[in-house]
Amino acid sequence: MPATASTMLDLGTQAPDFSLPDVVSGRAVSLSAFQHNQALLVMFICHHCPFVKHVKDELARLGTDYAAKNLGIVGISSNDPAVAADDSPEGLKRMVADWGLRFPVLYDETQAVAKKYAAACTPDFFVFDAARRLVYRGQLDDSRPGNGKPVTGADLRAAIDAVLAGRAPGADQRPSLGCNIKWKAGNEPAYFHTAIVA
Repeated sequence: MPATASTMLDLGTQAPDFSLPDVVSGRAVSLSAFQHNQALLVMFICHHCPFVKHVKDELARLGTDYAAKNLGIVGISSNDPAVAADDSPEGLKRMVADWGLRFPVLYDETQAVAKKYAAACTPDFFVFDAARRLVYRGQLDDSRPGNGKPVTGADLRAAIDAVLAGRAPGADQRPSLGCNIKWKAGNEPAYFHTAIVA
């Protein structure tokens, strides 16, 4: 299937601010809500994408496994629901319940936050340290729909564990691969046209 790779935003980039509604509670959640966490994982995900569905159980496990650790986790969906109705706030709310996600999922209606993060695909993962500097961006692991490799979260978990232990993640960081973010007509960022790889 056609796939889009993550842009591999420059390491050291300061986490862009956001304030977006939680699809479950309706309350605004901002970057500052995670100010006391030692590390922050920002994920661009959605409900309809087969690449995200392929790893949905691992996304739920991440929320469970790190619940008692000093990691903030937030999911953001920036897709245009006119393209995929499951990515509407109502569809995302069902996703949270059905998949057992234990972290807030936010709706980026204007797609401005996705652009700030140079997010290109779903899923797209960004890990920031205590100073909110980008220390990891890329894939969850080597598994893709149909390639037969198990979903382990190995790459992302190694990066998170390094930050929580006060170390820098390894330099071997590979792009995530997934469905392109469904941009609204005329709202596509410049990097969108260079991210499609197959």
